[in-house]
Amino acid sequence: MLWTPPRLGELRERAGEALLHRVAGPTVHEKRARFHGAPGPRWFGPERPVRVVHTDVAMYVGGLAALLLQSLHPVAMAAVAAHSGFESDPWGRLQRTSTFLAATTFGAAQDAERAVLRVRRVHDTVRGRTPEGVPYHASDPYLLAWVHAAETACFLRAHQRYGRHPLDPRAADGYVADMAQVARRLGVVDPPETTAGLAARLAEYRPELRATAQSRAAARYLLSHPPLPWPARLPYAFLAAAAVELLPPWVRARLDLPYAIRLLLPIARPGGHAVVAAIRWIMPAAPPR
Repeated sequence: MLWTPPRLGELRERAGEALLHRVAGPTVHEKRARFHGAPGPRWFGPERPVRVVHTDVAMYVGGLAALLLQSLHPVAMAAVAAHSGFESDPWGRLQRTSTFLAATTFGAAQDAERAVLRVRRVHDTVRGRTPEGVPYHASDPYLLAWVHAAETACFLRAHQRYGRHPLDPRAADGYVADMAQVARRLGVVDPPETTAGLAARLAEYRPELRATAQSRAAARYLLSHPPLPWPARLPYAFLAAAAVELLPPWVRARLDLPYAIRLLLPIARPGGHAVVAAIRWIMPAAPPR
């Protein structure tokens, strides 16, 4: 009688709610109701590719891959290490990011505009120098363009591999164009609007990417010491391996990969599909798009 359908359903609901609260915060249902239900025009209609991608739980894989890729830019990583609180408050940072994505993707225009304004105000205060003495400012359009290109590429790549409904080439270009609309409002100059343009933009940054002490520390934290209870560590390891395997080989070669993740890479894709399917099964459905 232990695993009767009602008990299984209760376990599923509890696990889904726990994950949702971790990712989006304790007021997640209020935010969902506001972003999806508030009247008024949106930046993106229900037919736009950005809504398809950002609704799917493949974003979990893409988000982790994006953090690893972004960490290889020494100047951007120095700003993150000094100001983001990704180790002292990892769930808070994730919740702020997920709220921003939800507001700009699904929210009414006024909610989306407020979300962008909040981020721009934070960026205006983030200044400093790398350990090598290179000055940085988070509002620098060049750094913003790197962060934008890396996350757009990883979100799209993860969706194409693990999403329920992969995009055709025209819709994939549409996703890049949708993301460019948000990027411009954040201060990115001339963001790419096609997958070809996105690949070219990433290639421009490739000579600058390298491992640093800060990027190695970030990789160890994200891949080996996630802020999770022990029962969640094994599925997270498969999720992490899927995120690493999603990255191009030349990127993986520059990351300080833990031995356990290296062991999982040969089975990263089936493991990633299994974990994404499990998350999809437990996650409460979002309001209608």
